[in-house]
Amino acid sequence: MPQGSLEVFLVSAKGLEDMDIFGKMDPFVIMTLRTQEQKSSVATGLGSEPVWNENFVFNVSEGAEELKLKIMDSDIGSNELVGEAEIPLRAVFREGNIPPTTYNVVREKEFKGEIKVGLTFTPEGGSSGGYGRDDSYGGWKQSSRSERDRNSSDDERDDGHRRGKSRGTRRRSSDED
Repeated sequence: MPQGSLEVFLVSAKGLEDMDIFGKMDPFVIMTLRTQEQKSSVATGLGSEPVWNENFVFNVSEGAEELKLKIMDSDIGSNELVGEAEIPLRAVFREGNIPPTTYNVVREKEFKGEIKVGLTFTPEGGSSGGYGRDDSYGGWKQSSRSERDRNSSDDERDDGHRRGKSRGTRRRSSDED
């Protein structure tokens, strides 16, 4: 499992079910990665279309597989659950960066809106991106000629000799005399 830091860019939400009977709800998000928890600011009076544009950083350790988001309505007395989203982290560990993407918000298995979040993973002691790419070196992917490519090159050489063509040969200056 990867270790490093996960930057979460909490952008916005839309189509959230408004929990307030009078006025607009005041949503905020509680983000949880294993035992770490962080809370966004309250989008006061923005109702079902809140915008946060806030960044959060989590330490990634063994066993971190998903980021959990709880969208809450801030109320006097007690906060009310609007819905939840779970974001699998395997793709960001592999790619290094997931641009802001929309995820479904659900409560009791029912769709309650969408939340937009961007993710960046920086491996411990390294630059972002490409955790676990055993077949790449400095951004270049190592490749080898396939059997089909080798055979087609051999066929082209054979065709050239049968037709009397001299493909791929150069005269050296010593041959010109």
